[in-house]
Amino acid sequence: MKVYIDGKYFGEKDAKISVFDHGLLYGDGVFEGIRAYNGRVFKLKEHVERLFYSAKALLLTLPMTHSEIEEAVLETCRQNRLKEGYIRLLVTRGIGTLGLNPNKCKKPSIIVIAGKIQLYPQEFYERGLEIITVPTVRNLHSALNPAIKSLNYLNNILAKIEANNGGCEEAIMLNSQGFVAECTGDNIFITKGDRLITPPLSAGALYGITRGVVMELAAQNGMHVAEENLTRYDLFNADECFLTGTGAEVIPVVKIDGRIIGTGKPGDRTRGLVAQYHALTQSSGEPILKTRAKTVRGKAR
Repeated sequence: MKVYIDGKYFGEKDAKISVFDHGLLYGDGVFEGIRAYNGRVFKLKEHVERLFYSAKALLLTLPMTHSEIEEAVLETCRQNRLKEGYIRLLVTRGIGTLGLNPNKCKKPSIIVIAGKIQLYPQEFYERGLEIITVPTVRNLHSALNPAIKSLNYLNNILAKIEANNGGCEEAIMLNSQGFVAECTGDNIFITKGDRLITPPLSAGALYGITRGVVMELAAQNGMHVAEENLTRYDLFNADECFLTGTGAEVIPVVKIDGRIIGTGKPGDRTRGLVAQYHALTQSSGEPILKTRAKTVRGKAR
């Protein structure tokens, strides 16, 4: 594997950052998880745009433009001959002192890793997840805004630990008001009749790229898509439930806190959205390999 670090490519064993990088010392930085399908990087522009939004919230000035970062992602895929896989794009505050002051960091670092990922075993996509609600509350907007995809993921990790201790792959996180925010790494949806409902961003949900795609697909299917505050009661009595995320894609949920959701099997609406999402990922995105224009009598065509 070749890893991009600040304009150069390094082998996996040589891909290193300084121990004085504030991304390591304090989680001071931002990231994006991106997927490649069928030789294309799915929703690349949207991911890079969200990266810039997160960086702006941290007063972190990126040393590259949108298009330069997009090209770095594509070239990293080419270097690794990656046609299908997962890309981790990171920006750290850079090398600084042992103090917190970000102004001591002279230049941010940009890192691109292109490899493979499988968040959940295939069997869960077929029969659905059983998940629980955990005590760890989602970060407050006034503390560390959940909209920022920062390198500090301890809030989510603590909830993930609780999920693992409860024998589950994933868990629901509530906000400080008791409303459903999101899962440790995914957005959550329920269906009720012809309605598709997901927590609003104000509840602590991340502005998920996959979340947005699924909402668009559901609207095209004639469903009424809404962002509403949800309680555990709403989840328990949903017709169907599923999670979305770049790594997870779209995965059904069939039991929450011991309550069977719907029929206890992935529902028709969920299966339909899964199929539509997979079809879309196979046919859209930024091509990894550059196409060369054909010439006719010395002229480009």
